[in-house]
Amino acid sequence: MPDWDGELGAIRIAVGPDAQPSVEAIREERNSPWDVLVSTIISLRTKDAVTIAASRRLLECAPDAATLADMPEERIAELIYPAGFYRSKAANLRSIAAILVARYGGRVPDERDALMALPGVGLKTANLVLGAGFGIPAICVDIHVHRIANRRGWVATGSPDDTEEALREVLPKAWWIDINRLLVLFGQRICTPRSPRCSACPVADSCPKTGVETQR
Repeated sequence: MPDWDGELGAIRIAVGPDAQPSVEAIREERNSPWDVLVSTIISLRTKDAVTIAASRRLLECAPDAATLADMPEERIAELIYPAGFYRSKAANLRSIAAILVARYGGRVPDERDALMALPGVGLKTANLVLGAGFGIPAICVDIHVHRIANRRGWVATGSPDDTEEALREVLPKAWWIDINRLLVLFGQRICTPRSPRCSACPVADSCPKTGVETQR
């Protein structure tokens, strides 16, 4: 069993206390489940800098679900451009806003199944909203978390959803919310998809480096 506090504590030091992925940056600025949900939808297949700028533009114009539901889809797309798949995201965001107004009084639900019933919301997005938006323990597994968890031998899984399920069995709940932020930054800076910077990794000595062919 991994020394979770030791490993993740070392990774936390390596990435630094102040750096934040895009959704966390928006959450710190605005601090509501609505802002987390919107920025998470925008962030899919989009670079952090683009996500932050697009989220700010949209949320300044639509700070709540009711306002966004009344906004033309073309205007939403214009505000979030050049986020990846901005047109389909605009359609999903407007549909989500309408559903929240009709079913939840404009509020974002705090249950995973209810979140996953919204257009364009999968397990990763739902768990990030629960964790970052509501402070409810949930493991958000993106490509970085999936890759690093398998590379370090914490799990042996074939998909992010399988990794989420496997981590729920072994990862202490105290780390469920933080693991996404830590591993996203760690995966961007050190434990990269190709040729990871193992020479700069604080936990390299205990890493089996599963699947690593070249390293720096």
